[in-house]
Amino acid sequence: MSPTTLRSTIDGPVGTIMLARPDKMNAFNDVMHAELREALDAFERDETVRVVVLTGEGRAFSSGQDLTVDLKRDERGRLDLGPALTRDYNPLVLRLSHYPKPIIAALNGPAVGASMNIALACDIVVAARSAYLQEAFAKIGLIPDAGGTWILPRLVGPKIALALMLSAEPVSAEDAQRMGLVYKVFDDASFTVDVAAFAARLAAGPGLAYRLTKQAVAESLANDLPAQLDLEARLQSEAGSSDDFMEGVAAFREKRPPRFEGR
Repeated sequence: MSPTTLRSTIDGPVGTIMLARPDKMNAFNDVMHAELREALDAFERDETVRVVVLTGEGRAFSSGQDLTVDLKRDERGRLDLGPALTRDYNPLVLRLSHYPKPIIAALNGPAVGASMNIALACDIVVAARSAYLQEAFAKIGLIPDAGGTWILPRLVGPKIALALMLSAEPVSAEDAQRMGLVYKVFDDASFTVDVAAFAARLAAGPGLAYRLTKQAVAESLANDLPAQLDLEARLQSEAGSSDDFMEGVAAFREKRPPRFEGR
């Protein structure tokens, strides 16, 4: 059965997943979560796909959780958001954080609530100039979830993270870039073309080295310096025995662009 809440496309070595509920500003529901898991699995299995782009259709990246759906309620009829986090959001954030291929969150528009934290769980965030990010949870009496209380303080520090969470103020793409939340900001008119070009450049790189670099950075968050140095030595040994390293050295000596194959 074809997906109903997103569209997956492949252009050469770049796979794109587009959240496609534009009438709901691409708000997440349980069907979208299930289809996103399937799309990520398919792109991981496809050896021709070397980089994945996650973006949205229409004027938003995503407005976060769709609060109009029939969520679980307790015995007094109150919404119980815990099961949705345990079933859908927590596994998604872990999946994105440990995805074996580089994954780019391309914010075509606002990334609000849980979708902001889903974007930050990706490896690289790029944004259209009109996009913004917003930890909007406090506006409806909730705490940030989908990893927000873990990811955001590590990116901007606890004081700025708390300010963004407690105020629930939107952060423009340019301010997010200055904070280190966004890597590149592209003009709206050229956003799609610029994202495609950026993803294609990344996809031409050494896939094995990318995977090992992601592993090293992830483990650094829990390692002290001696442990991290030992990890770097071990991973560098693996990278140094790869075909990509041999190709990179050969290309350097021959003064030509390398032709990496990801192994």
